[in-house]
Amino acid sequence: MAKKQGFQIKHLPKLLLETGKLWNKNNPWRLGAVVAYYAVLSLPGLLIVIINLVGTFWGTEIVQGEITEEISEAIGPEAAQSVVDIIENSKNDGQSVFATIMGVAIMIFGATGVFYQLQISMNEIWSVKLDPDAGIWKVVKDRALSLGFVMVIAFLLIISFVVSTALTVLSEFLSQLWGPSLVYLAQSFEFGLSSFVLGLLFVLIFRFMPDMEIKWRSVWLGGFMTALLFNLGKILLSFYFGAANPDSIYGAAGSVVLILLWVSYSCLILFFGAAFTRVYAEKYEAEIHPSDFAMKVVTKEVIIEKGSEELGNSDS
Repeated sequence: MAKKQGFQIKHLPKLLLETGKLWNKNNPWRLGAVVAYYAVLSLPGLLIVIINLVGTFWGTEIVQGEITEEISEAIGPEAAQSVVDIIENSKNDGQSVFATIMGVAIMIFGATGVFYQLQISMNEIWSVKLDPDAGIWKVVKDRALSLGFVMVIAFLLIISFVVSTALTVLSEFLSQLWGPSLVYLAQSFEFGLSSFVLGLLFVLIFRFMPDMEIKWRSVWLGGFMTALLFNLGKILLSFYFGAANPDSIYGAAGSVVLILLWVSYSCLILFFGAAFTRVYAEKYEAEIHPSDFAMKVVTKEVIIEKGSEELGNSDS
């Protein structure tokens, strides 16, 4: 088999065009809506698990405040307050030991739900499905993988909080010496840091979440490109939510609608990155195979009957 040509920057426009076709073919709006629905269901468990994990090192109140501030910047203070209420309502103070254990188990199961659905969506983009003979152990393995991603997010948040705090302290110190213009420099560093941390997360998602044997060199470009698009999209979405105020017509359910919209729109960017990773890997890797308990599938549509284009041919 002939060796495939290596990637060059001049190939990027063609790759993006092929990515757009694959992205559109897999109906990303439907996939994003599915993940958004499960994200809302998983939100209480996901937030509590991450806050408790990161809070072990950073303090739960500080972590909760940081997460609330990020949500407020992305989709508004009303939605952020709703998230705070969800966190408070999810606390199990005063419950029995058995109820606490059951609550933690349900919380972890709920927290991994959104990643499990995300894996299914990734598999659709890669045209791979679970082998019917895989059994229950494959589901258990996927849930464990989802829990692993929750732990990775917690670890990356710790790094992000530490470095962001250091940058804030440094920018305040330098601004006192050289003027407030350095605040913009610090904000640029913070944007770069956020893109780098997100890039690492997307690289791991594109490498391990689909049921495909993907090599590391196939996911780096797609992961960090997706992180950059994700951060730019977050800024645009915050402007859109602030100007259009799409939750105003939904009353009390407006915050939930905002969360659904934000996750759904964000998934469009994530799925574009996944499609790019597939296009890149298939073009520059010699062979890509399904992982254990998975199978590559090709779906074909068969036309059974076609309506007539002639007018007046129906029975009168």
